[in-house]
Amino acid sequence: MFTVLTSNLIKPYIAITLLIVNNSIFPSLPEMADIWQQTLNWQPTVHQQTQFQQLYELILEGNTQLNLTRITEPLEFWEKHLWDSVRGISFLLSGNNHNSPLSTPVAPLGEDSRVGGFPDLSELSVETPRPHWLPSSPSSPPSFIDIGTGAGFPGIPIAITVPNCTVTLLDATRKKISFIEKIQAALSLTNVKTLTGRSEVIGQESQHRQTYDIALIRAVGTASVCAEYTLPLLKQGGLAVVYRGSWTEAETASLENALNQLGGVIESIEQFTTPLSHSIRHCLYLRKIKTTPAKFPRAPGIPTQKPL
Repeated sequence: MFTVLTSNLIKPYIAITLLIVNNSIFPSLPEMADIWQQTLNWQPTVHQQTQFQQLYELILEGNTQLNLTRITEPLEFWEKHLWDSVRGISFLLSGNNHNSPLSTPVAPLGEDSRVGGFPDLSELSVETPRPHWLPSSPSSPPSFIDIGTGAGFPGIPIAITVPNCTVTLLDATRKKISFIEKIQAALSLTNVKTLTGRSEVIGQESQHRQTYDIALIRAVGTASVCAEYTLPLLKQGGLAVVYRGSWTEAETASLENALNQLGGVIESIEQFTTPLSHSIRHCLYLRKIKTTPAKFPRAPGIPTQKPL
């Protein structure tokens, strides 16, 4: 193990440790405990941090054979794959939801306990109304499905963050699902299930339709397409979390039209700034308020060719 210096947008230089594992050299992910705490009112345990590091190493290894991600630098990986994934479900974490059974509260950092001299990031916290998960039982953690999971984002970081929940990872590419199953075994993620198939087909299968509490979808088509993929899989009262970059009022109008047909409403649209690159991103929270008509989702390819 040895250390090098690299630059980032918060400090001129930050130490990045290089780990030697099975004769391969991997960068060590930054812990960023203060940023987790100040932006999401949560931070990973030592075990969760170890799992994040193992995930990172497995992704770097897998990238040599599969086109998994272009995001491989440790700081960028932390922000765009780990932090961004967990940001979408931050309302479930115990610091943000006092009734949540999902994780153990972490005491807030004091004013003088910031790690490494990072600046105060409290201004990055979102003050807009937060969505709420409506469980059938207050003590029952929600079930997730991650649609078009690809390399496992956002589903695997969420499975690590809320280990009491069940997370089903869905992708149409068998090679990617096979890779995810290797990650599942290596990280001992007993709360993860995998599923190979297209969301248009899975959404019509009785064992999956109207089954999940929360559906996650990132970087998969327009928002109306995401709504058609997610809502049929949700129980009534369930929540779809749609990860987006930019967002416009015109897109809101188009999404509302699709939701009127699918049995959903926009519960919240959150705009936020990422903590390192200061990029503007959005999370859309869509609530399913009535049964989705049986004709949705339409046949494979139709949602993208003819969006609602």
